[in-house]
Amino acid sequence: MTRIDPRAVVDRRATLADDVEVGPYAIIGPDVEIDRGTRIGPHAVIKGPTRLGQHNVIFQFASVGEDCQDKKYRGESTRLEVGDHNVIREGVTLHRGTVQDRGVTQIGSNNLLMCYVHVAHDCLVGNDIIMANNTAVAGHVNIGDGVILGGGTLIHQFCQIGSYAMTAAGTVVLQDIPAFVTCSGNRAEAHGMNVEGMRRRGLSSDVINRLREAYKTVYRRGLTLDQAITEIGHDSSGCAEVKLFLESLKASQRGIVR
Repeated sequence: MTRIDPRAVVDRRATLADDVEVGPYAIIGPDVEIDRGTRIGPHAVIKGPTRLGQHNVIFQFASVGEDCQDKKYRGESTRLEVGDHNVIREGVTLHRGTVQDRGVTQIGSNNLLMCYVHVAHDCLVGNDIIMANNTAVAGHVNIGDGVILGGGTLIHQFCQIGSYAMTAAGTVVLQDIPAFVTCSGNRAEAHGMNVEGMRRRGLSSDVINRLREAYKTVYRRGLTLDQAITEIGHDSSGCAEVKLFLESLKASQRGIVR
């Protein structure tokens, strides 16, 4: 049976699975769907249209599914979709999309969003991501799987963060970060590959070395990005990780961090 604290406010047009927990003073609005095993902490606010998957934990004072801060927004019906097994800590703000983009903000599964993280409208966030405290992600940003964003990272709108990339605390990201690349600074500069993250994923020494060589092709040989893409393309056969790095280079619209 759904466990809703009597001091919570749940709109009759919200749909909650039987075992969802809702803490005191939480507010759940219309057009909110919450799947089984999810826990909503006290004073959290969830506004629809929003869908939360299974076994998510929303801590106190989080704001999930609120109207976006884009001045073009005029109250259109847009959505927030959140996957499964996410931990959304205190003060996190997740905004719905805009009709000028896909109309939806998407958060994947198995993510940890630490205190006071902000994810703006129309972002596409993958799986197994850590966003440390006070990270702010502007609108229309795409973040791949396995990314780690250090505390206070700021990401400009329309940037793309490749899978398994990593930022240091206080990084200001104004351009795209290729997959596996680590960066830091204001503005962000590349500082090698996320080798420790690769080892934790169980990548072989051969794969890590091939990724390091691909990094050198982009960052150490004085080539243009197009030249580097061509050269890496010749050497990427048989290595899915190098292909992932290559695809993140090809997908860049804002230029990559240097």
